[in-house]
Amino acid sequence: MGLSAVEIEKSLAKSISWFEMEIEWGVSAGELNHLTGRIGELYAAKITNGKMALETNQRGYDVISAQNERISVKTITSSNHVTFNESTFSFVDRVMILRVFADTENGVSVETLLDCSSVDILKKYTFSSSKLHISISRLLSPKMKIEKLRAIDEVTIGKYVIRKSEDSTIQVLVDDQIVGPAYPILTTIASEMSIDVNNKNGGTKNTRQLGAEII
Repeated sequence: MGLSAVEIEKSLAKSISWFEMEIEWGVSAGELNHLTGRIGELYAAKITNGKMALETNQRGYDVISAQNERISVKTITSSNHVTFNESTFSFVDRVMILRVFADTENGVSVETLLDCSSVDILKKYTFSSSKLHISISRLLSPKMKIEKLRAIDEVTIGKYVIRKSEDSTIQVLVDDQIVGPAYPILTTIASEMSIDVNNKNGGTKNTRQLGAEII
């Protein structure tokens, strides 16, 4: 039996927290391929209202969407390309290429670089020696404006609206206008709410962690 939507959400949060701890301990993101792969698959299942493939190393795909699309999920940190195998690509209906990255203010983010059908992939790329390579540089484009991301949770505190977007980014708004930087405002609100700004590892909570706790 696969994970429920709630279990997927919890597992994703735990995986991201573990990734953040590894980064804080000085581990390179490139050395966390298994963990970033898990984050990507859980994220894909979450945003498609889907479920994880029932078998480990399922042939060709990792996630099944709510529309029963078989999704092959490739998750990178700093790789220059991703590769698909011709022998299993026929089992794939949809392709998602995600990038996991971390910064000191916002923590871990998951960015969608490509989300399209396998048919569209084959219109743009061809297999060579049974492999299909997609260059990441061809996928990079100006980042989607945060205003276009769907809000999934928010709370109003005084004149401020603290909003969490679908990629877990935290925004602070006043009169429907984004104000920033968000972190100093969040620390002030946290102090008023008696919320500790330090995490369990002794470091300071980042914007995402603090905003999520306030919400």
